[in-house]
Amino acid sequence: MVVAAGVAAPLVRRRLGLRPPVVIAAAGAAPIALCVARPRTWRRDVGMCALQMWAYIAAYEMPNDDPDELRLRVRVDYPARVDRALGLGATPTQRLQHLFAQPGHIRRHQKPLVWAHWLWFLIPHGTVAYVLAFHRDRFPRAAAQTYAVFDLGVIAYWCVPTAPPWYAAQEGRLGNAQFPAVRRMMIEYGEEFWKSGWQPLYSFLAGNPLAAMPSLHFATSVMAAHVLADTGPVAGAVGWTYALTLGLALVYLGEHYLVDLLAGLALTEGIRRATPRVAPLFGAFSHAVQRLELRAQAA
Repeated sequence: MVVAAGVAAPLVRRRLGLRPPVVIAAAGAAPIALCVARPRTWRRDVGMCALQMWAYIAAYEMPNDDPDELRLRVRVDYPARVDRALGLGATPTQRLQHLFAQPGHIRRHQKPLVWAHWLWFLIPHGTVAYVLAFHRDRFPRAAAQTYAVFDLGVIAYWCVPTAPPWYAAQEGRLGNAQFPAVRRMMIEYGEEFWKSGWQPLYSFLAGNPLAAMPSLHFATSVMAAHVLADTGPVAGAVGWTYALTLGLALVYLGEHYLVDLLAGLALTEGIRRATPRVAPLFGAFSHAVQRLELRAQAA
């Protein structure tokens, strides 16, 4: 019942007028309820991760339920000011696009960067799946660290909604005579590559356009690189190559400021450092859930 309610709440929240705390509480309880209701198998582990992400997606999208209200709250200028300082007068995005982009055209070297961005949807969860399949003893730590990045990051999206570079440019807040307005190349190439299928695809994936700080694209990719490196040097090299490529892509393509990436990096490294300190607390919580599981199975 609790699992079903957690799955249903995000789907019916608009129709029933459910408040965000109710939706988040219901969706957040579902993974725990699944652990109580079913004995641990790899299928339950997959289901738990899926339910966790279902709760995250609901929390990520809800600030955009009222786009007008979100636009009133969004911070546009502070990340641009920080990035101008980092870029010595112009943001790194502006400098990269000025040096290497051709206005009105997607160049050959930009296409792999767009694909690196699109492939992100597979990377964090694919990494956790890889650990579950081949390094099962490392799975609890890998899953906990990976999904902690999502959960802590989404809190910032609620508290400090922050615009990406392409939005600032769209609002006339990022661009001048020397450095024209930042382009959003992912959209340009998406329309070129997917043609009529692009708009439905983008509408499905773009749940909250004003959630740029910290960059969870970069934060979760760095965490994936750490997790893969924990399993071996070859996997780690693959993970870090992807994370660094994605970082370049996010800034160059206008999806994130450099400061967004630095904040995402700080989030990931903070979670990694905090893991030994909070492990006893989460261990106690895990044991409590296991006791409930044993009682449920006995009943």
